[in-house]
Amino acid sequence: MPPARRHPTMADVAERAGVSVSTVSRTLRGLANVSPEVRVRVERAARELDFAVSRQASGLVTGRTGVVAVLVPTLDSWFTGSALSGLAPSLRAAGMELSVYVIPDLAERAVFFEQLPARRNADALLVFSFDLTDEESARLDDLGMPVVHVSQHAEERPSVYVDDVAAARTGTRHLLNLGHRRIAFMQSPGATGFSFSSHERLLGYRQALTEAGIRPDDRLVVSARAADRRAVAEALGRLLGLREPPTAVFAEEDELAVSLIWTLRRSRIEVPERMSVLGFDDQPVAELFDLTTVAQSPSDMGRAAGELVLRLLDDPEADRRRHVALPTRLIPRGTTAPAPESGQRSD
Repeated sequence: MPPARRHPTMADVAERAGVSVSTVSRTLRGLANVSPEVRVRVERAARELDFAVSRQASGLVTGRTGVVAVLVPTLDSWFTGSALSGLAPSLRAAGMELSVYVIPDLAERAVFFEQLPARRNADALLVFSFDLTDEESARLDDLGMPVVHVSQHAEERPSVYVDDVAAARTGTRHLLNLGHRRIAFMQSPGATGFSFSSHERLLGYRQALTEAGIRPDDRLVVSARAADRRAVAEALGRLLGLREPPTAVFAEEDELAVSLIWTLRRSRIEVPERMSVLGFDDQPVAELFDLTTVAQSPSDMGRAAGELVLRLLDDPEADRRRHVALPTRLIPRGTTAPAPESGQRSD
């Protein structure tokens, strides 16, 4: 019986290519800091030896797991799904795997930050849309790995985001330019610590009103979940019951705007003739409902986050405080129109 054939090792590939074992590891994992000439030599040697790199072997040489962890409050959202779809290909192209931690409530969040499982199981962490406390931020700073904040601007830390404040100002100005002076803001209630963008968009709305010489009225800010039609109807009822009801509503997300439009039409209130409605996101449902909205691209955000985390992993000298701000844009459609004459008043 012939002796068992010895499987080639990374050291065999390194010897044949004339490079170090760590260079072989970086090359076969697709990392960027390898010259084209060296990459060709290593890949040729690996083919000739019929060598396939294993994650375990790579980790022994580099001290890395080959995994990027992602911390998200939910997977049940258009934003998260689109962002992860943009992130995953860039990581796969670099030979990295994706590990997702879903933290849907405050109890699981407390457990995560106490145990920090990503410390043992990942090379970097992406944190999506969390209002972190100072203590939580300090815990992440002590991980000893790159931590990139996604969909929020974190001071002195790498971040990929849109400027929600500026985007909401743009949306509110659109309504102001149409002659609306009583503009409501409808937000989605969320568990404490999971509503970073909501706070920022409300701030931008208020800033635009103030710049236009209109004093923000807290009675015009209401909350409802998009999936709870009764709550949307009750929130709309509070607005319509005011002595001076609004002529336009800025909903902080498209799904909430669509639910509001459904409620308005069911109440025989024409959109946009009697009530203009503006959304935020430009989800696929926005075009279906001809919804005017402020558009962002979570897939671009995920892709940019992937590129940033790979840069931080590959280059120890990379800027650890780099901010990547992606653009938003107003998409005017059929749910906004000039304010009705009866709703206009002098400032």
